[in-house]
Amino acid sequence: MPFAIRAHIPYLCAMGTANMTDRLAAARALCEASGERFTPLREHVLELVIADGGAVKAYDLLDQLKPERGSPKPPTVYRALDFLSRLGLVHRVEALNAFIACDHSHEGDLAEFFICEACSHVEERHAHDHADCKPDGFEITRSVIEHYGTCADCRAAA
Repeated sequence: MPFAIRAHIPYLCAMGTANMTDRLAAARALCEASGERFTPLREHVLELVIADGGAVKAYDLLDQLKPERGSPKPPTVYRALDFLSRLGLVHRVEALNAFIACDHSHEGDLAEFFICEACSHVEERHAHDHADCKPDGFEITRSVIEHYGTCADCRAAA
């Protein structure tokens, strides 16, 4: 998605401090500005990821979907997550095969994750564009930066 579209959306620098209503409204506006449909299922999946507050697996989301939405199958949830990921509303944490709500407006920066190996807590930070260090002629289409270690809480408890 072009960063020019994102610049017109009233994203907060730290979306994690916004309430659910504001975050969903920002997501809806982003979808409209991108010419995309923010279907009720996509909205509900985003709501569940945000409410989780951490990295959540697709099958856990499937279990949480409200019964009045029928019995969605795994591909339905994965399609919703792919859509949300493509718009930058969620990120896939590769190491955990899970998804986390994006709580930043990246404005050209990449998502960078710090993953605690003891408790699986994931914290997102901004990583700067690595275009200057890529091989000549290489076109980056997607980047995942994950760091593994122990969070401050787990270190203190040890």
